[in-house]
Amino acid sequence: MSRQQIARTAANILNPYLLSFIIIILLAIESTSSANEAIKWSLISLALSVFPVLTVVLYLVRRRKLDGIFINPRHQRSRIYLLAIGCAVVGYIVLLFIGAPELLRVAFLSGLIAVVLFMIINLFWKISLHTAFITASVAVLIIVYGKTAAWTVIFIPLIAWARLEMRLHTPAQVFVGALLSVAVVTIVFGLFGLIW
Repeated sequence: MSRQQIARTAANILNPYLLSFIIIILLAIESTSSANEAIKWSLISLALSVFPVLTVVLYLVRRRKLDGIFINPRHQRSRIYLLAIGCAVVGYIVLLFIGAPELLRVAFLSGLIAVVLFMIINLFWKISLHTAFITASVAVLIIVYGKTAAWTVIFIPLIAWARLEMRLHTPAQVFVGALLSVAVVTIVFGLFGLIW
């Protein structure tokens, strides 16, 4: 396996959609006392976030409106950002209204703030979403599970290297993606008193 193939495989496996899926399920499990409740909140949260965005992206790729699921020129990202922001706003309001667990609501709010910032940056610069998502995911896991989740930090340099190896981002784009996402997660979770 070449370095390019390893990089592509790592980036494809640890993609933003799968990471969001995993984090939502883990937060739902952590926030509830029964399997049925965890499944309910997972499905509601996924239906308000990951599923609609991924469905639209797959449709646009099929219609050749996007170059790929994960690899797109900066100008193609705008509509996805707008969709993600719309889903995050609706999702946060719905979760608030129906009394969803706080961890899920705070995760949605963090995602909303991050995506708004990414969309603004995207107007003039292509930030690394892969690096942003893996770093945010690791930050959430460490906040929720503490030292037990510290080992997941190893995935951050792996994805950063993969995006650089594939020549899809500059070191600055990778670094800013990681820094901005961990800052948003830390600040938002901290404001809600979820960091001990």
